[in-house]
Amino acid sequence: MTEILAFANQKGGVGKTTSAVNMAASLAYLGKKVLLVDMDPQGNATTGVGVNKRTLTRSVYELLTGQCAPADALYRTAFENLYLIPSTMALAGADLELAGVERRTFRLQDALHTLASYPFDFILVDCPPSLGLLNLNALTAATGVIIPMQCEYLALEGLSQLMYTVKQVQTKYNPTLLVRGVILTMYDGRMTLSVQVAEEIRRHFPGKTFRCTVPRNVRLSEAPS
Repeated sequence: MTEILAFANQKGGVGKTTSAVNMAASLAYLGKKVLLVDMDPQGNATTGVGVNKRTLTRSVYELLTGQCAPADALYRTAFENLYLIPSTMALAGADLELAGVERRTFRLQDALHTLASYPFDFILVDCPPSLGLLNLNALTAATGVIIPMQCEYLALEGLSQLMYTVKQVQTKYNPTLLVRGVILTMYDGRMTLSVQVAEEIRRHFPGKTFRCTVPRNVRLSEAPS
């Protein structure tokens, strides 16, 4: 069975895209067949695997709105075993366009089911920083959710909002959805608050918080420039 993992957090800048892209690349490097689905209109996951958004004729927007078949939105990347369903800014209007569509929350799930002939081991979905219809589609289609989370106080408040959404999805659309793990990002062991937040998350998610943390690194954040 294909594992479908949604990387979700309604707060932006917490490392969702970086986590999704790096996990996709790592799994592909290990010989797993991986599909990365970019559900964020900013399209940073698309850029992150080396695809030029300006050259795209089909994307997840066309897929969700029924303008193309799922297989036609599938792109090979430069990385062996790694495929992509990309995103463009057109996706920003999908919430409104799908508002009156039947099974609007199941659009991504239905599309991924038609890709059963592609033996993907993992499908990773990079979610947008919101709790709208795009996120609901991702969580409805997923078997599990991975939550990248900054080690900051306000992140705890955002986590409670996300968990409420996850429970709503479990109740209404996807009863088998599980929280697969929490990734602690921007961790600084020199800061008391960072350590306290990490301890609080580990208490809240025993056995599901990844042991390794992603440290804060100023030089890394400057690298894209």
